[in-house]
Amino acid sequence: MLTKSPANPPNALDRLTAAGLAWGEGAYAKWAAPIGAVAFSLYILLTAMTAWIMPDANWDMLPYIAIAEEGAYPDPQALHDYAYNSVKAGVSAGDYRKLTDDGGGFRNHMTENAADFHSLLGMYRIKFLYAEILSGLSHVVSPVDAMRLVQVFSVLLFGAITLAWLRSEGALALAPVAGAILIMAEFGDAARASTPDLLCSALFLGGLFAYVRKRETATAILLFLAFMARPDNIVFLAIFAVLLIAFRHRAWGALAGFAASFVAYFAISRWAQHPGWWPHLWFSSIEQHYNMDGFEPPFSVAAYLRAFAVSVVRAVNIDGWVGVCVLALAGWYGLDRAGFRLDRRAGILLAALVLGVLAKFAVFPIHDTRIYFPNLLPPFLLLAAPLMALWASVSRSGDEALQVVPGDTP
Repeated sequence: MLTKSPANPPNALDRLTAAGLAWGEGAYAKWAAPIGAVAFSLYILLTAMTAWIMPDANWDMLPYIAIAEEGAYPDPQALHDYAYNSVKAGVSAGDYRKLTDDGGGFRNHMTENAADFHSLLGMYRIKFLYAEILSGLSHVVSPVDAMRLVQVFSVLLFGAITLAWLRSEGALALAPVAGAILIMAEFGDAARASTPDLLCSALFLGGLFAYVRKRETATAILLFLAFMARPDNIVFLAIFAVLLIAFRHRAWGALAGFAASFVAYFAISRWAQHPGWWPHLWFSSIEQHYNMDGFEPPFSVAAYLRAFAVSVVRAVNIDGWVGVCVLALAGWYGLDRAGFRLDRRAGILLAALVLGVLAKFAVFPIHDTRIYFPNLLPPFLLLAAPLMALWASVSRSGDEALQVVPGDTP
């Protein structure tokens, strides 16, 4: 027969531990907002510092540097030499070797063949805003340092907008949670990579925050600038516009941002000499092709489905964006079931963010988290208000329970 062991009287260590925990809980409850803001700010500053002193040397640096200075180097060989020499001067010898030597494969070929390297630039030239910023900064600092400056600026801007959004919802206490979401969403990797992804994400986040705050002009400008940094955002903008029209919700800023982006998409694609959706998808998800000039592989359903299946497996097993999306949906469902629902404006945006990720993956199945990063944090920021309402409700219930005198009957 099992018997309950008699409770031992708490010793001094137990009492000290209990007192410490009680003090910590009370202090955090009282100072949660400033503690959260300071902790998140330190994380953002650390990430920005890492982006500057520990950048990731990725191969895409070469074509991005090239498109930034095409006007000054019209000859493909001269442009090729400029890009490679700029990267060689800006990264370590070991990193440069990894960018140019892969045992006789794609990187070796591009190092030695200026014409084939030049044929790839249409897939990068379409990131117009990023190229123009690099071009301007390269007149002041080296091209590689220009990339690092863009990354540091993007990190700081992204962090500032996140804090402003949380503050507007009275949810600065949740800032450490936002930091944890960013860690799961591979924010540090996005910060260290010399690509337009984080710049796009910061502008995109600003546009969504402006939409939530009903700042229509700012919404249109920032969403359009995010599109100019990464034109694949047209997928989200199209879905967002359709939902706004379908639910008859007035938000002319978002609709204007989509309309401007839709027109610019065709103009920029033509100007950039982009190879087109299927050749680009073939290059990125099926097989790297060494020369994109005139490359028009016939569309293949089997090849698309194979690329889709491979990307699904890699996304689930390698990248973090799928898990972050599932967590956001679970939070949305749980809060809704508990009676803490999003308002109509926020609900339409959250639906567009989720559908935008699914549509982007369906249109261009690639597993990298950086492609979907702009859509990952905003759902949690939208859920901050109902989560704080739930927190307040639980706190009130706890206070009412403490006011009940033992022995009283209802």
